[in-house]
Amino acid sequence: MSDVTKRYEEAKARYAAIGVDTEAALAKLQTVKISMHCWQGDDVKGFLSPEGELTGGIMATGNYPGAAHTPAQLRQDLEKAYSLIPGQHKLNLHAIYLDTDENVDLNEIEPKHFEKWVNWAKEQGLGLDFNPTFFSHPMMKDGMTLSHPDAEVREYWIEHGKRARRIAAYMGEATGQVCIDNFWVPDGMKDNPIDRYLPRKRLMESLDTIFAEELDEAFTQDAVESKLFGLGAEAYTVGSHEFYMGYGLTRDKLVCLDAGHFHPTEVISNKLSSLALFSKGIMLHVSRPVRWDSDHVVIMDDELQEIAKELVRNDLLEKTNIGLDFFDATINRIAAWVVGTRNTQKALLKAMLEPTSELKEMETAMDFTSRLVYTEELKDYPYADVWNYFCQQNGVPVGLEWLKDVREYEKQIADER
Repeated sequence: MSDVTKRYEEAKARYAAIGVDTEAALAKLQTVKISMHCWQGDDVKGFLSPEGELTGGIMATGNYPGAAHTPAQLRQDLEKAYSLIPGQHKLNLHAIYLDTDENVDLNEIEPKHFEKWVNWAKEQGLGLDFNPTFFSHPMMKDGMTLSHPDAEVREYWIEHGKRARRIAAYMGEATGQVCIDNFWVPDGMKDNPIDRYLPRKRLMESLDTIFAEELDEAFTQDAVESKLFGLGAEAYTVGSHEFYMGYGLTRDKLVCLDAGHFHPTEVISNKLSSLALFSKGIMLHVSRPVRWDSDHVVIMDDELQEIAKELVRNDLLEKTNIGLDFFDATINRIAAWVVGTRNTQKALLKAMLEPTSELKEMETAMDFTSRLVYTEELKDYPYADVWNYFCQQNGVPVGLEWLKDVREYEKQIADER
């Protein structure tokens, strides 16, 4: 018996004493797919144009060596990251990550331009999610796309949105896993606007046009994502939380909550239960804001754990699509993926190792003393020993061992770029 197994058996007994079945928790965690985002691997530049200049409230800082410069390099890096993460997951692609020799614009993209990604995903056993790209393009005029007063600008982006949905449907059908197509539109103004209403009306009408075509939800589902502000849109964002909450609920779309897209003192964990009551489903972007939407690598902080608790305690995992959204060019990019994904899984496991039914019974009985004692004592329970066993069972490195693999890969592969 390995030391990891021995420690797990001890932890299993401790949890069993308070009514928690660790085997059931591990089986449940095994089914959770995290949609890992491609844009950590190349600092959100994509492959649409060689310039790859970021616009629309997007900024990657740092110059750590080894970024991917081609789709093949990005897939190679992703394979390494997935090999260090337990379970089978998904990849979240943005439209600018097409893989083609054709000179094609965003309003011309087709499924064939992502065929290499689909074939690779099938080989790897991965699902795919998708995002139209409404930034880093000359047709983003005056900080606006779908809400721009110029009909020609809007029509360009409407066509892009329509094509993105067809690509998502193709990905879902080809992989046999539903492809979530998430719409984030960074339109806004740097200083105080006079008219907040008409841009939102134009955005609403543009989205209605994009979503007019009915697609099979067995292959793809649409999500809409809000934001408080971005670079160049500090004073006003057209697609606010209220806008997309209303749009998603009235148009039967998934509503995407990004952990970094709200006021610095606001959290999304407290929104999940309310949204779940009224929406058809949730798209979750797990990120980490540091004073603003800075998309730092996800760490095991209080809010991550609160998000996981809300999903587990209220049986929302079936209704929620979990994705990651961060990009840090100051550290090894593969390490960033692994840290963020494994932390998200760890937080979910920690929540699954609560005696949820018993805690709810205490609360219903107004036994707040027991509720407090249990939740505080649980903080010291050996969930890490259960996590290490989960890694061992999935054939991935335990503890710090995975960093050795990353350093070796960095030395042999990334440093040569």
